Amino acid sequence: MANELTGEHKTIREHIEEKLRLLPAKPGVYLMKNDAEEIIYVGKAISLRNRVRSYFQAGRHSSPKVAALVGHIVDFEYIVTDSEVEALILECNLIKQHSPWYNIRLKDDKSYPYLKVTLHETFPRVAIVRRMQKDGSRYFGPYTNVTAIRQTVDFLRRVFPLRTCKQEFGPEGTDKRPCLNYHIRRCHAPCARKISPQAYRKMIDEVILVLEGRHSQLIQGLQERMQEAADKLRFEEAGRLRDQIQALTAVVEKQKMVSFDDIDQDIIGYAQVKDLACVQVFFVRSGKMIGSEHFFLEVPPGDSGPEIVSAFVEQYYTTAAFIPKELLLPVELLEADTISQWLSDLKGFRVYLRVPQRGEKKRLVEMVEKNADLVLNERINRQKIEAARIQQGMEELQAYLGLKELPLRIEAFDISNLQGREAVGSMVVFKDGEPAPSEYRRFRIRGKDTPDDYAMMAEVLSRRFARGFNTPLDNNETQVSGFSERPQLVLIDGGKGQLSTVRQVMDELEVSDIPTLGLAERLEEVYVEGSSDPLALPKDSQALYMLQRLRDEAHRFALSYHRQLRSQRITRSVLDAIPGVGPKRKKQLIRHFGSVGAVRAASLEELLAVPGLPGAVAERVYQELQDG
Repeated sequence: MANELTGEHKTIREHIEEKLRLLPAKPGVYLMKNDAEEIIYVGKAISLRNRVRSYFQAGRHSSPKVAALVGHIVDFEYIVTDSEVEALILECNLIKQHSPWYNIRLKDDKSYPYLKVTLHETFPRVAIVRRMQKDGSRYFGPYTNVTAIRQTVDFLRRVFPLRTCKQEFGPEGTDKRPCLNYHIRRCHAPCARKISPQAYRKMIDEVILVLEGRHSQLIQGLQERMQEAADKLRFEEAGRLRDQIQALTAVVEKQKMVSFDDIDQDIIGYAQVKDLACVQVFFVRSGKMIGSEHFFLEVPPGDSGPEIVSAFVEQYYTTAAFIPKELLLPVELLEADTISQWLSDLKGFRVYLRVPQRGEKKRLVEMVEKNADLVLNERINRQKIEAARIQQGMEELQAYLGLKELPLRIEAFDISNLQGREAVGSMVVFKDGEPAPSEYRRFRIRGKDTPDDYAMMAEVLSRRFARGFNTPLDNNETQVSGFSERPQLVLIDGGKGQLSTVRQVMDELEVSDIPTLGLAERLEEVYVEGSSDPLALPKDSQALYMLQRLRDEAHRFALSYHRQLRSQRITRSVLDAIPGVGPKRKKQLIRHFGSVGAVRAASLEELLAVPGLPGAVAERVYQELQDG
């Protein structure tokens, strides 16, 4: 490396040196930036001055990751906090916000679902949500298996007659007749005053015991109530309680006793292969393992056990609905005292971080790590198999269609409309055989308001290819847009007629050299230009499977946009034009009555009874809807 720096690098180095001199010796968070002003690393420090300066001191780079990071830093920022714990919390939030390249981060953590018990409602519900809010509800999670959560909700609704509707009503209920769920004993119909708030809340407390994994305590109470009901000859009630006990006992029998201590623990283990790690968590409540979850993390080069587990604990428990009294860990955490203090503050009492060295707890951690290793290897093998299938599919398409090159970029188009209304088109893109959602485009059809799929498809293809692939600007630079890349293959949803129409458009726009084919849905027939007969693709070929995935994704994307426009038209045409009815009141009305049609059919008295709706607004809504 040359000793002399260029003028530009001198400017950067001088800028950094000046900022280093001004760093305070206080706790806080620092954000490293590259030459594109992107945040590439977020870290925390007890002393910002000592920690940040260490990055720029010769011979202090203890790992390849730090050396690579420093090579990309052109600027940094910092935020001073009052304590190490505040710095830890802020670091977690900034990592979630910016997803820096050199930080270990949970993959897809924003999509992890929770179970929510709406305790702020008089008659609570159980729902699956994607975000925790400070609304008085009780949350459980996060979870990674959405199917398992839905099965849990189905189980709870079978065992406990929970309401599923979103009606808003007070503790006095309404005069409405109960729905079908009441008659099939799937709901106690609080809306129709069939159960008191106190009795319903007692049932919700039992639901929470199930979600906490404290089945044994609940079963004991149910057995006492069943015996009491039988003694008083209330045999129907006793039978229902018996069924509840049997269902809950079946769940308890699947749980494994891991400790004779009545303690809540999370047992954590990890496995790592290159830049991917899997962290497995076993949830132990009152000495019994009630479930497990696994999470995948993206790991920068050079990071290993302590960094992985520390990053997981910080990011996971930031949004966890429950923090146990004890965490059993495979390695010592970085800055363990700070993390323990932070968890204790969240929990409200002391949380212990333990790394067992021998005995039963050590065996449990090893068991969790074995599970993490199995899950990680399964994912890697599945990814390898899927990559091989994708490669095979592209190679088969190239062979069957006689393409000059692999179809690394394929664009698929579809139309969705209802008798010509809310007509839309979609363009989805697969790159290297995988969906590229950031390059999807949707079109609102301008030229037709009657059903004509041919003309609509022609309009969409014309608008896609009319710009060419690179739009020159006045200064001869190139503007890169969503349409700038040239596809190696175009797929349309349709048969010979649609294909012929599309090829005419592409001829006019001088892009006829791009291979184009149609996939007719009824018999999954593939049509290519110049042949009246469909191309004979084997039904089990990866090529046909890839085309079907493209077609189905284009159909889904078009249909979702069409439904969005249709829903906007329905709600906008009826309620949005009424003075005094904004988005919140519109949502309130629809939620209260169940649909826009029900709002239209409501009497003035029913509108006046809507909680929180001013009388003058209710009268205006009634008058406007009656006037048409």
